[in-house]
Amino acid sequence: MDIAALVADPAAWVALVTLVVMEVVLGIDNLIFISILTNKLPPEHRERARKIGIGLALIMRLGLLGTVAWIVKLTNPIFEAFGHAFSWKDLILIAGGLFLVYKATKEIHHSVDVVDHKEDLVGAGKDVAQMTFTSAIGQILVLDLVFSIDSIITAVGMTPHLPIMIVAVVAAVTVMLVAATPLANFIERNPTIVMLALAFLLMIGGTLIAEGFGVHVPKGYIYAAMAFSAGVEALNMFARNARAKKKAGQVAKTLH
Repeated sequence: MDIAALVADPAAWVALVTLVVMEVVLGIDNLIFISILTNKLPPEHRERARKIGIGLALIMRLGLLGTVAWIVKLTNPIFEAFGHAFSWKDLILIAGGLFLVYKATKEIHHSVDVVDHKEDLVGAGKDVAQMTFTSAIGQILVLDLVFSIDSIITAVGMTPHLPIMIVAVVAAVTVMLVAATPLANFIERNPTIVMLALAFLLMIGGTLIAEGFGVHVPKGYIYAAMAFSAGVEALNMFARNARAKKKAGQVAKTLH
């Protein structure tokens, strides 16, 4: 089907809108990881690291779209163990999940243990900052690969038309680019949000590992849990702000 026929086809537009929404939702995981990781960098490097990380995600997704036939083959079994036939996709999901669990656990440890920061990514000198930037981009690239493969396989399963996939991927990554800095700044201003986001990464990592072992976890359950937790945290933030304003008002009355 050519481009003109796709534009005139209502079903193609429905597929495009559905796929854009799906790609944006799948991109949330990637965006949370990028936001947390780049916030560990010195302030002058953060914006550039986010743009590079998201740009790499776009390049990787578009590159993988050019090899759709090869991507589809990643779902073919290559060996069997524990009663499950593993494919390259499964192995990539397991590796990515383990990496996410490791990173989230390490960051939670750093947040809880305020004394032990020997392995903290942030350094003091220029050389250390440069090494930190390179390390951050490398880690973003690893997770970009995992999320990109998952994203493209999802896209292939939803529509056979490559132009629709390309438009959906570009739209989703554009949303990520626009939301990256506001999300990162919001996470940095609210320490409890950092812990919540790290908990999300742990859950996402566990989900990727489960998917790799053939245990399908409906994405709706995951994002519903994330939305519920975020809603509870929002209520906590409102309550803390209300208490802070009340306390400030009482202090002002005392001074007068």
